[in-house]
Amino acid sequence: MDSKKESALFQLILDHVLKRIHLTKDEQEYFCSMLTTRSLLPRQYLVQQGDVCHYESFVCKGFLRSFYMDEKGNDHTLHFAMEDWWITDSGSFQLGVPATRNIVSLEPSVLIQIDKSSLDRLYLEIPAFERFWRILHQNACIAQDNRILNSISMTAAERYHALIQKYPNLEQRLPQKHIASYLGITPVFLSKIRKANFS
Repeated sequence: MDSKKESALFQLILDHVLKRIHLTKDEQEYFCSMLTTRSLLPRQYLVQQGDVCHYESFVCKGFLRSFYMDEKGNDHTLHFAMEDWWITDSGSFQLGVPATRNIVSLEPSVLIQIDKSSLDRLYLEIPAFERFWRILHQNACIAQDNRILNSISMTAAERYHALIQKYPNLEQRLPQKHIASYLGITPVFLSKIRKANFS
């Protein structure tokens, strides 16, 4: 990747970070020196179940899906990530243990990545990054809690409508079978919900 394209990508992640914490110019440059870029083709894996996940990945362009494959070969959509989002297998990344999920690109995707040792160094040398990642993890926990609560308190149709209201372009980017999996319903049942919605 040429330096002009890389600079443009680094500016994307800096804009993302600077919305949440303040960094001096030197700190911004130091942060960027720890980053690497990666491009993925559609259906290319970022992480495979059983491998160790070595990176936190920031999505500059594209769309990725995180899923668990059970012993019967059924896949269960856990998360998705689009532009300006992060994606990883947190347990694998933090503890260095085999990943419990797969992360695959659904579109041509461009990521910026940071590895565990660089992140640990960043925490020590620029303490503001402790706050940055705390904010990200707090938001992720709140979203996960809301998802659990919705699964208990809402019907499948209500969960579907809430999801599409929150992410209006999701259906253009995530196939129906994966949306159904994310909602914990069958594709046939999702099709019925959508038909009722459009009738």
